[in-house]
Amino acid sequence: MTTWTPEDQILLSETCSLVLTAGDTNHAGVEIGMVVVDGELYVRAYRGVGSLWYRAARKHGHGTIRVGAVRRDVLLTTGGLEPCAGLDAAFRAKYGPVAEALVSSSEARAATIRIHPASTPAP
Repeated sequence: MTTWTPEDQILLSETCSLVLTAGDTNHAGVEIGMVVVDGELYVRAYRGVGSLWYRAARKHGHGTIRVGAVRRDVLLTTGGLEPCAGLDAAFRAKYGPVAEALVSSSEARAATIRIHPASTPAP
């Protein structure tokens, strides 16, 4: 699996949110918070696995992210994901009290997505 470049990791760590579009559609996508832990990019749906964008990510398994003017094709891992140690702490450190919706509910934890850069453009 392809890994994030050091430049991408810095951009993702220093930016508040990204725009995720699941699948091949050209719709606007959803703006969400994210964290990088041990070189891996994670997002969570605070409304849980019933969230429309989480369901689209699970269905398609690929999409795109945009951070400012930077766009990357990505692979979206949802099923069987064992979140890394320190993920909750990373959300708290980046977002403060606002992160509680992402770290304290079992619904949000169940809706964790790991995002990897695609080695080739998404199908």
